[in-house]
Amino acid sequence: MKNGDDFLNFLPCDLSIKILTALEGPSDLVRITAVSRNWRHFVIRHGLCKHLSLQMFPQLSRVDRVNELGGSTKGHAGAGSSNFMEWEALEREHRAYAFLARCCLSTTAGDCISEAIIASSTDNYPEESICNTLEPRDRVARTASYWSSKGQKNPAVPETLTYRLIADLCVVTEIKIRPFQAYFQFGYPIYSAKSVRFRMGHIKDADESCQDSGTDRFAWTYTSQEFEMAQENRLQTFKLPEPILCIGGILQIELLSRVQRQEIDGLFYIWYGQMYPFSTRTLHVSHVQVVGRPLSPAFGIQIIEPPEKFVLEVQSYSLPTLPEQMSSITSLQMRVRDLEQILNLLQGNGGEVEYGYEWEVESDEDEEEFDME
Repeated sequence: MKNGDDFLNFLPCDLSIKILTALEGPSDLVRITAVSRNWRHFVIRHGLCKHLSLQMFPQLSRVDRVNELGGSTKGHAGAGSSNFMEWEALEREHRAYAFLARCCLSTTAGDCISEAIIASSTDNYPEESICNTLEPRDRVARTASYWSSKGQKNPAVPETLTYRLIADLCVVTEIKIRPFQAYFQFGYPIYSAKSVRFRMGHIKDADESCQDSGTDRFAWTYTSQEFEMAQENRLQTFKLPEPILCIGGILQIELLSRVQRQEIDGLFYIWYGQMYPFSTRTLHVSHVQVVGRPLSPAFGIQIIEPPEKFVLEVQSYSLPTLPEQMSSITSLQMRVRDLEQILNLLQGNGGEVEYGYEWEVESDEDEEEFDME
């Protein structure tokens, strides 16, 4: 500025917008709004915070409108009230998108899985349930802990694992998967998939049960490309090319192409987590983690069906955090599972039970990261 002149008054509007949207993010725009009333009005009037937020998360293009729960409408009857209501809506969007960007960048990332919903197939339920993939250990009370698919003669048959996240809005950055190694079989085979793909979205009908792995139950707002999996018994990290906003709190892992054939029955399996010996081609998974940032309780959503749009609801302007009691709840769940396994052993053969916790500490060197460009 020279002699107090504001360059926004002299530059074409399109050029001013181009300059301001070249900033790194909505947080910079918030600082700009403190420069002057004219700058603040320019940023809000042209929805620049929303524009930059859409660049960060294209999934926000599904937002139909923004609501502030508990907010009051300040409109007045009479002439000019429609203009006032329009300006109030622009201010509401500005506040919401600016705060959303702040939450995505400043909150702590952690494990975002709340519960395992369903697997496309399970060989022996409940011993080889998808719930076992939430257990970081591969043995519980002397029993292997993993999920196993049903065996297939065709190695190209895929399998899916579906999970609910801890919030309806989560920013997901990476997914970690550990294939299961059958230490009780000759040669210690690893029943892993050849590649993996991820989907995120929401349940189409909130009144229906989601205990169905069929794709018709879910609306997917994001589908990743395929990641190649290493045929190794280690926690493998699949880092997404950019943070993804999961709208609806549902994440599905699609395991593609079976590699290991079981000698007993000649079928292909996938094993992840706790599993038992099979003879067809199966998939086995030992452990799954979803790393991200939950945006609740600050934000919520209301799905509009159709056309699969949603209302972005600002429930609070306090920064969200990971649940403080998550670790204690997880520990309690693990102990309950230990007791269940011990009880099963006692009922099965009455043999000697081995107590204690056999933690396998994963070092950074044990993790292999797969970046998708």
